[in-house]
Amino acid sequence: MNYIYLSKDWPQFTWNAGRLVGHLSATRYEQGMLLGRMKDLGYQLKNEATLTALTEETVKSSAIEGEELNAESVRSSLARRMGLEVAGTRPADRNVEGIVEMMLDATQHYASALTEERIFGWHAALFPTGRSGMRKIKTGAWRAGGMEVVSGPEGKEKVHFEAPAANTLEAEMKRFLVWFEDSRAVNEPLIKAGLAHLYLVTIHPFEDGNGRIARAITEMSLARVEASAQRFYSMSSQIREERKAYYAILESTQKSGMDVTEWLIWFLDCLGRAIAKAKALTAVVLEKDGFWRRLREEGIETSDRQKQIINLLLGGFEGKLTTEKWAKLAKTSHDTALRDIQDLMEKGILRQDKAGGRSTAYMLLRERVG
Repeated sequence: MNYIYLSKDWPQFTWNAGRLVGHLSATRYEQGMLLGRMKDLGYQLKNEATLTALTEETVKSSAIEGEELNAESVRSSLARRMGLEVAGTRPADRNVEGIVEMMLDATQHYASALTEERIFGWHAALFPTGRSGMRKIKTGAWRAGGMEVVSGPEGKEKVHFEAPAANTLEAEMKRFLVWFEDSRAVNEPLIKAGLAHLYLVTIHPFEDGNGRIARAITEMSLARVEASAQRFYSMSSQIREERKAYYAILESTQKSGMDVTEWLIWFLDCLGRAIAKAKALTAVVLEKDGFWRRLREEGIETSDRQKQIINLLLGGFEGKLTTEKWAKLAKTSHDTALRDIQDLMEKGILRQDKAGGRSTAYMLLRERVG
């Protein structure tokens, strides 16, 4: 099989710029619209939006590989490392810490050079026990043996891709890292982000974790495009939805010569769809922003303790809010909780739930939110 990396022109990727113009413009438009919507949010709300997007990115990047992470555990680990106090988070599971560490390093330190030592650190963080499932693997180093991507039952396997030989990896990765840091290598940064993903996946330098590291590099590239550590959308979430098409376009591209126009079209369109869907990811923080802005305009004040619980309600609090729950969440007495609630009812922010029940419950007035 004449894989792309065996071409005499490797790694001089080519593409039809004319065919990309429309796709690039559409994605840039979605990107500009989203960043415009988020521009005037306060620092805290931008951090909350980033926390939501990075949680989604981390969970879905692992899900593409068939590994299901607990979203609340990921969110808790991210919040702690970002220095955010988020109500209702749970302690992080040990198996999420490494991928969270990698994702934060890629996005929060996007301007720092991607080096061999750094990428080895990411790989070691992904596999802290030196095992992938039950299998022992070499971590924090290039793979030592061959690598095939196969599917199907034993004896009837279909080989989708055979990666470059192990003895070429050091030179290949040195060249990749120089290319990645060369701002003159590709003029359009979104195209470079797509090429970086394809380039790393094609080299397949590790025994395991290549896809997750390629997607972390994509996130790093996108952070560089926007010159911001704040993330408001998740590319991996969209790839997870389109996983079949993702693997199919990667496979066909790696067998189709150095013209990678079709891959770049798919990548740009997938990115555009991911950004367009960020409305759902950012809805909660935009709702919070609108809610507090309306209260400010009306001259209504609340205490820090009331703000904490209202933000929890705005974030999708599950179950009914009772005085007992308020006291527990705010770490205060029952009497203080009742006074807080009565004050907010008088200000038209809360109302008593008419559904009744054994305990009196309260709801946020939706006309204040919508």
